Amino acid sequence: MKKSIYLFLIIPVFISCTSTPKPHYVIKGKIEGSDSIIIYLQKRDAGKTITLDSVVSKKGSFTIKGGAVEYPQLVQLVAGKTRKRIPFYIENSEISITGTLDSMYNAKVTGSKTQDEYNGFIASNKALSDEYTKTYQEYQLARKTENAARLAKIEKQADSIQKEMMKMQKEFVRNNPASYVTPSILSSLSFEMAPDELESIINNLDTAVAALPQVKILKGRLAGMKAVSVGQKAPDFTMNDKDDKPVSLSSKIGTKLLLVDFWAAWCNPCREENPNVVKVYKEFHKKGFDILGVSLDHKKEEWLKAITDDKLTWTHVSDLKAGTNEAAMLYMVYSIPSNFLIDENGIIIAKNLRGADLYNKVKEVLDKK
Repeated sequence: MKKSIYLFLIIPVFISCTSTPKPHYVIKGKIEGSDSIIIYLQKRDAGKTITLDSVVSKKGSFTIKGGAVEYPQLVQLVAGKTRKRIPFYIENSEISITGTLDSMYNAKVTGSKTQDEYNGFIASNKALSDEYTKTYQEYQLARKTENAARLAKIEKQADSIQKEMMKMQKEFVRNNPASYVTPSILSSLSFEMAPDELESIINNLDTAVAALPQVKILKGRLAGMKAVSVGQKAPDFTMNDKDDKPVSLSSKIGTKLLLVDFWAAWCNPCREENPNVVKVYKEFHKKGFDILGVSLDHKKEEWLKAITDDKLTWTHVSDLKAGTNEAAMLYMVYSIPSNFLIDENGIIIAKNLRGADLYNKVKEVLDKK
């Protein structure tokens, strides 16, 4: 009897000693120059910064331990109330972060498989990224000299580099459907993608990745993009004009062609494009071409001044909500200038036409009328 009791008592001990540890993460940091500074572990969620944990660095060293994270996700370590920080992918592992406070953004992160994937992605894009940075700097210098020919050449170079960068990014998301890095890259790419292309990539994602909150947001964005894609009926909206009188989109439809032009006084590319839009309006207005300008401005006086300065003689509306302009949100406009060309039946027939492309498309359509 005693022997039986003895065996019974040691079984729980044996099980306890051999049980699998619960998933968790440990972050071990060594940031030179951070002695006695509070280090915050934070993440962004729904546009807000959430602090997950904090610890005081002692002689530049600190350790943060936490429970299981549901999936690898992007977080950041922030030094006190400064802007010094390092973003990285956290997962259930022991993660080491080493660097200096003055260049915390370049700290080395090891121990996270997802971070390793992200580092590999960044490394593969570095040559193009560096080339684009150099080209952008050249563009800024050329703007000061007002050399139009030089500016046009640099813009062409920049566009070519951007297209190559996008190509590499698309290859990554297509080739890595199970990577937790893919949703972040795809979120940025989605603004420049056609709905069918974005849908194809989303449908090809690994089941676990497809269930992430970030991908659910992308699916919502996709639905919105489909609603304002070429071939769809343009969604109606109403907004006040310069005199605070309501104007609906539907009230402007009926002319042979209507351009819904999203812009703002503070947007330099918009202001640079305005002369091209004015040219098309002057040449084709009497033939049935009209424009409804939608401003993403916040200050009415700046909006009205830009209309006068740029000689924009068509109808203009705005709710003066800047980036949260309701029409822009309805039309999934994430960058400006942006435009939609609508026929007399209210159908979107083209999007985001600039310069010669806008002129040629308007001429092509009106010549057939």
